[in-house]
Formats: sequence, C-alpha cells, structure tokens
Amino acid sequence: MAEVGSDLFDLAPLTRLQRHDLAAALTDEERSLLLDHAEEAPFCGLFLYEKREGVYCCRLCGLPLFRAGAKFESGTGWPSFTTPFSADHLQTIEDRRYGMIRAEIVCARCGSHQGHVFPDGPLPTGLRYCINSGSLELVAVGETLPDRLGRGAPEGLVWRG
Repeated sequence: MAEVGSDLFDLAPLTRLQRHDLAAALTDEERSLLLDHAEEAPFCGLFLYEKREGVYCCRLCGLPLFRAGAKFESGTGWPSFTTPFSADHLQTIEDRRYGMIRAEIVCARCGSHQGHVFPDGPLPTGLRYCINSGSLELVAVGETLPDRLGRGAPEGLVWRG
C-alpha cells in the first residue's frame, strides 16, 4: 500500500454527541489532559522513550498528528517532534496560563489539547512540538489506524508507514 496522504483524512469537526461519546471512553487522566488542557509531569509519559516506527494519533478522535520519524530527544521530559503529520491536522492557539504566553497545540478535528510548540527545536523546522503522552496513541507499522468516527479509509486501514 502506498503511503497514506494527509489530504485523505476527513477533518470535519466532531458533533457534540460524537465528542461526548469519545470523551466517555477516556480515563480521568486522559480527560484532564485532552479536554481540560492539563499537562503531564515531565519524564513520566508513556511515549517519552518510545522508539517504534509508526504514527502518533490523537487519543480522542484518532487523527494522525505526528510520524514517529519526526520524534527526537529534547531533554525536556515530554515526547518532542520536529514536524506534524500535516500542518492541517493541528491548530495553534494562544495560551496565557501560568503567567506565560505560549503556542498551544490542539487537534484540528476535535480540538483536544496536545501540548505546545516552541521555536527552539532542531533542523529542518527549528520547532519543538512538546506533546503530552496521554494525548497520543501510537499506531505502530502493521497496526490499524483508529476509525473512532466511522468515517472509513484511510482510517481503519493498516498503517504501512
């Protein structure tokens, strides 16, 4: 199978009922991270040291957000990526919490909190997408992409990389 293109994913926003149903399947911690914009403590996330090839998807709606090949060790305590799966799959909003001004990253389809992006990353982009492990789901090569919304291909297909 050819590489799955980012333009094939349906980015239509979730309905209120879809969001409610997906949120009901989350743990309390995932709900806090994704819906209440909380942050994980550094150096404790599930994907901090993950090395498998695959794609990291939104824990709430399943939209692919980052390829594993874009992940790097930033030393910050959170999984970090240089580039998103597709610029259309993320939205940046201003975050003024905690007396700082930061660029918050949310899933473009469901609006769930992922983390923040900073201008201190490595080449080629110079960006560091600093993401909560609990906001993500890893789909390793050979596993099936989530199709939580029943929208069909490419969701529900085996990820080949």
